[in-house]
Amino acid sequence: MKNAIVLCSGGLDSVTAAYYVKKRLKYRNLIILFFDYKQRTLKQEKKTAKKTAKKLKAKFIEIKLSELAEISTSLINQTKRVKKVKRQELKDTKKEAEKYYVPCRNIIFLVYALALAEFFYIKKKEIYDIFTGFKCEGKEAYQDTTKEFVDKMNRLKKLATNCKGKIIAPLISMDKDEIILLGRKFGINFEDTHSCYISNKHCGCCLSCRLRQEAFYWANVKDPTKYKVKMKDYRKA
Repeated sequence: MKNAIVLCSGGLDSVTAAYYVKKRLKYRNLIILFFDYKQRTLKQEKKTAKKTAKKLKAKFIEIKLSELAEISTSLINQTKRVKKVKRQELKDTKKEAEKYYVPCRNIIFLVYALALAEFFYIKKKEIYDIFTGFKCEGKEAYQDTTKEFVDKMNRLKKLATNCKGKIIAPLISMDKDEIILLGRKFGINFEDTHSCYISNKHCGCCLSCRLRQEAFYWANVKDPTKYKVKMKDYRKA
């Protein structure tokens, strides 16, 4: 029997990863692992992650990391106004993406996931693989979402834990429009995902909202998202 822990923020990528694990890889037992680090969109992220767990008949586990917010310089945690990202600025998102980086967030998340997996192995001799929704970000990738990072974390797991499973990022070579097409095959209701960095309702202005809009456009799939800022002609926005 296959067991999996899926790190899930309720976002488009992590929700699709969860469906991929259940429906494509046929894992029987799933845990949706959610982190509360006082992010601005906590309420909606938690709601969508719990809804994903319910639909996939998975167990929902929440870990609170309030201290992470205290050392975060990210706009994800700070209540500052965010300017609208123009479409032409999406050609090079490195500078904008840096504003949303949370120090060591993915390392911390994976360490907690490993601790949980190790607990199950020590207590019940059950092996859990750990899945993340990391995706291809090109040259602007955060250093903690790359293939190299996943490989290094697996090496650390082998060196420092009793975990027998692997850390897997099944979508890491995919672009966001490809993830949308994959999610559609699984019957995902994209209204039940939340990508916005700064609001519990999609703002339509932040980097994540803009990348979400772009992905639906290139996937040639109607975007069902209700944004606060509506654009009559997205391609000119």
